[in-house]
Amino acid sequence: MRRYRWWFSGAALAAVVALVAVFVLTGKDPQTGPVERPGPPGNGPLTIVTLGDSTLSGEGAGDYTPETNGTNGNWCHRSPKATVHITDVPGIEAKINLACSGAPSAQVALGETEQWTEPSQAQQLAELTRTNRVSAVVVALGANDDPHFSRLISECFQAWFDTKGGPCSDTISTDWQARVDAMVPKVSAALGDVRKVLETAGYSSDDYQLVVQSYSAPIGPGIPESLRGLDGCPFRAEDLQWVAGQGMPVLTTGLRRAAAEVDARFLDLSRAATGHEACSGGADPSTEWFSRLTVHWQDLGYVDRAEHALQESFHPNANGHAQFGRCLTEFLGTTDPAAACLIGKDGVLHAATTVTAQ
Repeated sequence: MRRYRWWFSGAALAAVVALVAVFVLTGKDPQTGPVERPGPPGNGPLTIVTLGDSTLSGEGAGDYTPETNGTNGNWCHRSPKATVHITDVPGIEAKINLACSGAPSAQVALGETEQWTEPSQAQQLAELTRTNRVSAVVVALGANDDPHFSRLISECFQAWFDTKGGPCSDTISTDWQARVDAMVPKVSAALGDVRKVLETAGYSSDDYQLVVQSYSAPIGPGIPESLRGLDGCPFRAEDLQWVAGQGMPVLTTGLRRAAAEVDARFLDLSRAATGHEACSGGADPSTEWFSRLTVHWQDLGYVDRAEHALQESFHPNANGHAQFGRCLTEFLGTTDPAAACLIGKDGVLHAATTVTAQ
């Protein structure tokens, strides 16, 4: 049976109140002991919040809110189809997405770093606590720090064009572990600032869940040769193998370390999209959970939009966000410190708490 946290405790709380009343009326003193808090402090709707980068903002899902689709330079690309809006946690009344495409850990943390004109996400969270009771904060970040995962994809894209050169993974693999190691303290610092914000707002660590979500490999080996080109996924076979087999596992291990340093829960997505990566569906892209090479040709005619014409490429699409939201919902319904999103026999993602991806 799933174990939901305090948001299922209304009935239990009412029973405790009734029991206290009996003690008062009969003149008996209740036994002294710790008093369980009724959840987040303050007023307002119980809320789940997402912070971080494109994997939670909704990049790739489309239908972006106008104010984050290039208006006044804001390209955070928040989508109503993003993971947080798919979650269905009992008791949650509001779902708020503060994640911003391309955000580094420094913009999630407290400070002056901006991303696409937006200030610190931790500071935005602080402002949110004035009107909402935050029950869960889900964070995905780190790929835009030292690993520069988007740049990695771009380098592998270029390697496909350069037939005389070697695979991009030959170069990237030489210092990949060092890059991930350099990322870990930056992620930990940002997560620490999230805890600091909530502590300042009067929260104890038991009042909310802090979840770190890792990344799923957008591309993988085994895609049809006919799609390893500009009409799908222009990558060398060796690089497809490296991203899924070596690159993503190392990144996941680093994020798990960062989560442990701030006592956050960890949701491992590294194997979540196996068999559903970009181009894996061949002639049927509807089975894929990541976007293929995507070009908004109409944007190429506008100076302020041209550099963002490929921004959606190789990100979770609406199907992917629906699956990730389902798995996240399951995980939030447990008290397990970690889980891996894995495809079950029913073909959809589940939070497997008895295994972790290696």
